[in-house]
Amino acid sequence: MAIVAGIDSSTTRTRIVACDADTGAVLRQGRAPHPLPEGEDARTTEVDPQTWLHSLGDAAAGGLLEGVRAIGVSAQQHGLIGLDAGGVLVRPALLWNDPRSAGSAAALLDALGGPQPWVEAIGAVPGPTYTVAKLRWLAEFEPASAQRIAEVLLPHDWLVSQLLGGPKRRTTDRGDASGTGYWSPVTGEYRQDLIKLALGHELTVPHVLGPAEPAGHTPEGLLISAGTGENMAASLGLGLGLGDAVVSLGGNGTIFAVHDRAVVDPSGLVSSFADATGRHLPMVATLNAAQVLRSTAAMLGTDLAGLSELALQSSPGAYGMVFLPYLDGERTPKLPHAAGTLTGLRAESMAPQHVARAAVEGMLCNLAEALEVLRGHGVAVNRVFLLGTAGRLPAVREIAPQLFGLPVVVPPPGDHAARGAARQAAWALAGTPEPPHWELPDLTVLAPEQEHDLAVGSAVRQQFAAMREQCHPETA
Repeated sequence: MAIVAGIDSSTTRTRIVACDADTGAVLRQGRAPHPLPEGEDARTTEVDPQTWLHSLGDAAAGGLLEGVRAIGVSAQQHGLIGLDAGGVLVRPALLWNDPRSAGSAAALLDALGGPQPWVEAIGAVPGPTYTVAKLRWLAEFEPASAQRIAEVLLPHDWLVSQLLGGPKRRTTDRGDASGTGYWSPVTGEYRQDLIKLALGHELTVPHVLGPAEPAGHTPEGLLISAGTGENMAASLGLGLGLGDAVVSLGGNGTIFAVHDRAVVDPSGLVSSFADATGRHLPMVATLNAAQVLRSTAAMLGTDLAGLSELALQSSPGAYGMVFLPYLDGERTPKLPHAAGTLTGLRAESMAPQHVARAAVEGMLCNLAEALEVLRGHGVAVNRVFLLGTAGRLPAVREIAPQLFGLPVVVPPPGDHAARGAARQAAWALAGTPEPPHWELPDLTVLAPEQEHDLAVGSAVRQQFAAMREQCHPETA
């Protein structure tokens, strides 16, 4: 039995799984937090990349990687590790969550002539998280560092390079490269003109590997696969295929689906990313998801479990109460300055259980409408994978199939990105045209009853859409 391993280096920790290369069964696993400088917390936005190696070593303690023949690496996307002409780190790595590049992203938008040229160039409108926006920020606020930078790596690129002992040829993959803002999933090529627009000069960029192409071998002969970004690795770990979509309920909502071609959306709502298999992951995002439930729970003096219990004491439609969940403005639909709205208050509806139900329905209706944005661009959505702690709440699990009108799959909690990285390693080791088939155990599939549930969900969706158009006619 061959053993492969997947490493996922997220914003705050490293997760490692060792798996059977044929079946995907997890044999061993380990985790370790990223060590942080004294006085800093997990919200830090820049870090010495060496801390990722320290965390990796801690997570692999106790012989976790013993007998492993191949390793795949997944990591947080959109970061920036700047190296000089000698390969020396110029400054600490900038992470995806650095808010300082918001103004730089807006400046880049204007510099190219608005959203449309960016969509045509890279299939997306780059936001503050994108690597290209961080390059612009460096040029504006740290010009000396910007001038020294000759090469830029993403976090997974850097980790692969370290595992290989610093090879002369740096590598990346399509998935992670598509989040830089200067590699196009539409054409499969780098845009040095966009790098120059942001930084003021061109850069040495990593070679983009094919999905099953190895990055190389360690000095000990261990195969290292191409690696990829976290969302792409999670898709591979979940075994997503055409027709599958993911709705991830973090504080924000992330919705993406496997598609056979890049999506070019002139409105900029859809960001076109590549995946780790040669296909694409068009994505939309909402600013409001699980935070809607947390905020409502706090207002009602309870927690998420209590909110879920209350919501199930109400009935579909929440006695006519509608919650437009735009607590932080909204990205999809484009309502950047909106606030949340609770309507339909009547004597019989002003009860905690109906408010709780309206919050769950409002959050899910907003996500369902975001799914429709993908469908409007020809993306097939036949079932939805629901991720995140909020996705395991009983109320969310009961209501989601009704409002999505589709089977909803709730995977067990697990290190899906690390498992996806391991599956990529097994693929590179096998050298087959397609990745190995790994069953994902213990899936919960929740399907709407064809008549009753679909009718109920449609009525709730119509009630939500009518109130959205009344309060925000620009979205009609």
